[in-house]
Amino acid sequence: MKYLFTIVLCTVLSSALAQNTINGLITNNETNEALEFVSVYIPQLDKGTVTDENGTFSLTEIPQGTQTLIISIIGFETVSKKITIPTTETLAIPLNPSAIEMEELIISTPFHKLQSENVMKVEREALSELQRQGAVTLSDGLTTIAGVESVSTGVSIGKPVIRGLSANRVLVYTQGIRLENQQFGDEHGLGINSAGIESVEVIKGPASLLYGSDALGGVLYFNPEKYALKNTSEGEIGGNYFSNTQGYNSSAAFKASAEKVKFLFRAGLSEHSDYDTENYQVTNTRFREQDFKAGIGYQTVGFKTDFRYNVNRSKLGIPEAIGEQSTARTPLLPYQDLTNHIFSLKSKVFLNNSSFDVNLGFTYNDRKEFEEHHDHEEEEEETAEMHEEEEEEIGEAALQMKLKTASYDVKYNLPTLGKFETIVGLQGMHQVNTNYGEETLIPDATTNDIGVLATAHIHFNKVDVQLGARFDTRAIRVLEGVNRDFSSFNGALGAKTAITPNIIARLNLASGYRAPNLAELTSFGTHEGTNRFEIGNNNLENEQNFQTDLSLEFKNEHVELFVNGFYNSISNYIYLSPTGDVIDAAPVYDYLQQNANLYGGEVGLHIHPHPLDWLHFEASFETVTGKQNNGAFLPLIPANSITNTIRIEFEKAWINNGYTFVKLRNTFKQTNVSVFETLTDGYALLSAGFGGDFKLFDNILSFTLSANNITNKSYVHHLSRLKADGIANIGRNISLGFIYKI
Repeated sequence: MKYLFTIVLCTVLSSALAQNTINGLITNNETNEALEFVSVYIPQLDKGTVTDENGTFSLTEIPQGTQTLIISIIGFETVSKKITIPTTETLAIPLNPSAIEMEELIISTPFHKLQSENVMKVEREALSELQRQGAVTLSDGLTTIAGVESVSTGVSIGKPVIRGLSANRVLVYTQGIRLENQQFGDEHGLGINSAGIESVEVIKGPASLLYGSDALGGVLYFNPEKYALKNTSEGEIGGNYFSNTQGYNSSAAFKASAEKVKFLFRAGLSEHSDYDTENYQVTNTRFREQDFKAGIGYQTVGFKTDFRYNVNRSKLGIPEAIGEQSTARTPLLPYQDLTNHIFSLKSKVFLNNSSFDVNLGFTYNDRKEFEEHHDHEEEEEETAEMHEEEEEEIGEAALQMKLKTASYDVKYNLPTLGKFETIVGLQGMHQVNTNYGEETLIPDATTNDIGVLATAHIHFNKVDVQLGARFDTRAIRVLEGVNRDFSSFNGALGAKTAITPNIIARLNLASGYRAPNLAELTSFGTHEGTNRFEIGNNNLENEQNFQTDLSLEFKNEHVELFVNGFYNSISNYIYLSPTGDVIDAAPVYDYLQQNANLYGGEVGLHIHPHPLDWLHFEASFETVTGKQNNGAFLPLIPANSITNTIRIEFEKAWINNGYTFVKLRNTFKQTNVSVFETLTDGYALLSAGFGGDFKLFDNILSFTLSANNITNKSYVHHLSRLKADGIANIGRNISLGFIYKI
């Protein structure tokens, strides 16, 4: 029997590890001409190539089983084609010309399909597109995506908001693992840099089925840059200058790939002074950020692995009032000193028609906050100039927390059975919070998560269905004796169908949950960044929600239209409420719970009229309303807005991929405010930009020029934390950027 098992195992492994090859020819379906430089990519393998001058391609060392080819090039429809390996035929794949933007693969959902094939509606945006529009920071750029906003503290700190939900209700994934960086605080930003990130995907609504607790409101999934193609190398340097802050973002990178081993590294530096408004500079909105990313990958026929590391160090000024008018870039007191270390190891093992995905992660977040009253007496006697130069020596942090999180995510992709694709998985994390500062906001504690899930995608003739279920537990153990256990069972059901050849409908029903975080349960002290004395509530229960999403999309050769609507019902919504008391000169806030509902959606239109395919008109509208069951409005709900963009794309002898755009964003007055908020006036912001690719010394130079808030409008965003002090948002800002490929 032992020998029989060995023979069977060897047969399965040798079959899985057989070195199969895929050969193909890509042509223009209208002219039958061969197409050069077409991207051919297998997402399951993270393996790709491009076609040669004859339109042919070859991919080697392909394991046995069903694989999906993604064929894409600008100016043509993207094709997703399933093939069964081994195969001896040469694939003939015709592409249809199209003025619609190239469709991309969605990675954040489990079955890795094109958006047109996905049951769940996911927004995807390339980071290069966000940078074209002059975004100073990553969180600033995210606000250009419909349904996404940011709770901001100046320009350096931004916390993403998805359809009115933020903080621990929005989960962030980077390098394929969850990012943990004390995200409970209003003034705790993302802690990651846009350099080396290829794209972002936004899941709007509960994604607890896929990601567990903290994905109740949605997910931001950042895709890291890909390695170079096999047996190639490339490098680049790039930078942006911003007139408003007299600051810059810069980065340099190099990557290379051999037959089996590939590597990359990228370093970045950003420095900005206080931002300008129409009438004044906003004191201490200056910041400095250093970022380094590296990766090494290995791939053979039946196995691939990818190790990535990112360290991000930033010093962020915390503005309190309008004071010193300066162009200095070194933050004054108070400020945050943050360091994030992110380690990830993503591996995949290929078996006979099935596979295992194993993602391991470790994040180490060191958060320090410095306040003036912690400065040494001898330093108080120094001049302001000396103080800036010797800022590192100001003594202990008022607040210092170190958060260490080890996470794991194991999924088994079962063999495809007829119409069924099925995945089962195990996910979890072990997290330790430790205090080192003079004060303690939340105590030392340990958190353990574990969750099991199963999900399936079913292909019927006219309908695609996706469904799944999941069970999670969370245990929080505090050294001072507060121990809580939470659990939740959640499910999701979705369907996509083509009502007509041009109209796609999606309906998704999903539940989600969020266990109370450590701050909500146990905090007792002054949070310097928000000037609140916060008191936790050890009796808090899970937040539990159920959301209904309906999406309709119309698309033909020259018009695209979508309408998304949602209704989100949340039980035991957790919120902060002032008690009217004052401790240590700070107002006291308690954590309370109340049932709540949020509803709204987005509408978008894209017209590229024939024969003017180079002309694009885009418009979008987004709205969300949030209410407690007692009728009171929820805080931090974005105002309604309409964005209109005219974009022209062109090719000339002196420029490739040329573009120019003009954008007008109208934000309406926000009158639906909580009892602790004030109304916010509406405003309109005008932006414009120009750019393209140029040939310089036989290499490509990508150039961008953009201007935001061209009229230098003085306005206050409803989600700005500086709104309470009447401090305006950033004024006119002109950005000049370049990337030079080496």
